[in-house]
This record gives sequence, C-alpha cells and structure tokens, in this order.
Amino acid sequence: MATIHKGRWTAEIEGDFVVFLIGMRINKPWKVHKWLRVFLAMPRMLKELSAHPESGFLGAISSLGVIVQYWRSFDHLEAYARSQDHAHWPAWMAFNRYVRSTSGDVGIWHETYLVRAGEYETVYGSMPPTGLGRASRLVPATGQRDSARGRMGLDPRPMPPE
Repeated sequence: MATIHKGRWTAEIEGDFVVFLIGMRINKPWKVHKWLRVFLAMPRMLKELSAHPESGFLGAISSLGVIVQYWRSFDHLEAYARSQDHAHWPAWMAFNRYVRSTSGDVGIWHETYLVRAGEYETVYGSMPPTGLGRASRLVPATGQRDSARGRMGLDPRPMPPE
C-alpha cells in the first residue's frame, strides 16, 4: 500500500513540462478482437517508459480509460511516439491497420499541454504521491504554498473592506 503523506502537500518541478492525456473508448464491446489489442498496448508502453528515465517520461496515473502522463518536454514525447525502436510505433501501426478503418469499433484520443515553469498549481491532502506529485517531488503546502494563488506565484488578493 502506498505511503500516505498526512497534511497538505504540493508538487514542485523544475522548468517546463508536458501533460499528455490519452484515452480510448470502446464503442462496440462485443468486438473484443478489435479493442483488446488497443487496451493491452498501453501497459506495455508505460512499462517500457518507466524502465527508461532518459526518455523524458516522468510518470503516469490512470483511471477509467484515461491515462495522464507527465513528460519533461514535448520533444521527449514526440521522440518516443515516432521512434520505430520502441513499443508505441508498432502499436500505432497496428491500430491503423486493424482498427482505424473499421466502423468505429474503438476510438482513441489524446490531448497535449505544454506547462510553463511555475504556471501550474497542485494540492494533495492526506494522499499518497499521485499525479504531478508522483512525477515530480512533494513539498509541504505551507507559507506562500498554502493557497492556490500562492502556489501559482500570484500576488495575494487584498481582503475586501468590511
């Protein structure tokens, strides 16, 4: 079982980074032969990436058909996606051969976000390391980090007059 970090924590990461969301949707569950290979491809890729920190992959979390990945840069993400020497390229080619041209048996999607240094905010209350907190480092959410505004590095809002 994961260690719970009691209290309030926030994630801290040096420099820019990339958040990559990827998911699949099973549109025709009875066509297992179409969606199972897509479903099984991602765990292989994540295992491969986790074994190679030089890839720029920082970590991932998954839930209900969506995987959130953290990358050091877009260049790292793209290099992995286009590398014919890693698991993604053959999986992508297989998807195109067996699934893409079918009548919508399974769908896939992704979104990529470049996050500039200091332009993010996180808070974790009595949680094990998760999300960006697992892909970077956790620090106590105290002092300036006690509020979302402070974690974003923004000036505190003046209190309205009473």
